[in-house]
Amino acid sequence: MLSAVDWLVVATYGAGLALIGRWAAREGGDPFLADRRVPAWAASFSVVATVLSAATFVGGPQQAFRGDWTYMVFKLAGLPALVIVGLLFLPRFYAAGTASIYGVLRQRYGEAAGRDASLAFLGGRLLASGARLFMAGIPLSWALFQSAELPQLALSIALVAAATGLYAVRGGMRAVVWTDVLQALVAVAVGVAGLVTLWGQLDLPLEEVLRLLQDGERDKLRVLDPSTAPDARFTIWTGLLGLPLFLVAAYAVDQDHVQRLMTCRTPREALWAGVGSNLIGWPVTLLFLALGSLLWVAAETQGTALVDASGDDRAVLVQYMLAELPLGLRGLMVAGVLAAAMSSLDSALNAMAATTLEDLVEPRRARRGQQPLTTDERSTLARRLSLGWALTLGALALLLAAWQEGSGRTLLEFALGVMSYAYAGLLGVFVVALFTRRGSAASVRRGLVTGALVILATEPRVQGLVLDSTALAFPWRLTLGTLLAAAVTLGASDAPRGKITAP
Repeated sequence: MLSAVDWLVVATYGAGLALIGRWAAREGGDPFLADRRVPAWAASFSVVATVLSAATFVGGPQQAFRGDWTYMVFKLAGLPALVIVGLLFLPRFYAAGTASIYGVLRQRYGEAAGRDASLAFLGGRLLASGARLFMAGIPLSWALFQSAELPQLALSIALVAAATGLYAVRGGMRAVVWTDVLQALVAVAVGVAGLVTLWGQLDLPLEEVLRLLQDGERDKLRVLDPSTAPDARFTIWTGLLGLPLFLVAAYAVDQDHVQRLMTCRTPREALWAGVGSNLIGWPVTLLFLALGSLLWVAAETQGTALVDASGDDRAVLVQYMLAELPLGLRGLMVAGVLAAAMSSLDSALNAMAATTLEDLVEPRRARRGQQPLTTDERSTLARRLSLGWALTLGALALLLAAWQEGSGRTLLEFALGVMSYAYAGLLGVFVVALFTRRGSAASVRRGLVTGALVILATEPRVQGLVLDSTALAFPWRLTLGTLLAAAVTLGASDAPRGKITAP
């Protein structure tokens, strides 16, 4: 149970977030791009905070506890992906001059293309952010109620959504970025505190710990997996092709990620912000994987009860911290869980509000002959849209909890896989729009639908109903979906409305 000191730590953290949100609201300005005045280093930490969401804070230790360190291949693949995004995509997004990257497609092919791409993003982001929100509810529910049953989990999810709304809805993207800086630091501090405490309690020499991890049924410190099995997710081969392609999609066609980079003054600064976030993410990911490995050693050598009676290992790190961390540090742990949860939700709410306003509301007003919204009207509507999406995500998170539990995948694998439904079509369409002279509004729609249908058809449970074959890992599913979506989009040769070029 948490003590009064622990709750004081949590309250102090919450007060810090509220103050940043209040400051951001007073600054005013563009609610979506923060007037492009965010330093590159702050944008880097904002991206790190989103990546260091519940998927890493909770899923990273679970991945290492249950498996090994091959997830690091995913992080290593991010560096070339972000360089590609910074050199080929970001300059064109800056040249378009819109807060939503889907405005590029609207300028290229017309209003319908921008609207369809925005709807595809909103559908995919609902799945991905809903998944992250329910993952955040698991450790928070354990921390507050010592249980992750449905009633407690639902209340925890509602608390995360409400707490995030207190600053993100009011302060816009400026509040998102600067609270993310704080949240990244808090989450990492929690991980370091847990690692130091756990290492001290093991009381084993380093050589013995390494022997236990490497000499069992599998090498639990393995990073490079040479497997060619089509269902293997984090291998050398997926790291060379499938995972970089996935990360190009994440940072080039997902408004949630791109929007933080576009708060920088220039495309060059945005490039450095993206590369910096990836390099910072390497030691952070290693930290949480190391925690999972040491938790496994503790369970093997000391019989430490780290999972509940049903074998649920999703909150293995939080359950350990609740039982073993000293007074005050438990409160920091709860703050870290909240930080991981909020940092993945705040930016999603802002991105979804931006695309709704830029690609759906304002084009509709223009079509009806209505006057453009004033700055104050845009800010007010942006807050209302963020609040509405927060409520929607909270409801969806509970449905995704049942989906993940039935899938048999770890939290990390599940979180990465669900966004592929939007990524496949969007990446295929954007490649055609930016780098060819082909395509049309109709072919964009067909490309988006094709990408989603390929991901659905290769979903393991769906594939098992039709084909008696090995399921494909999500990097290969995304690769196949992207290629087919691009091919379908290329099929039209209607004269485009315009061509976006780098400044």
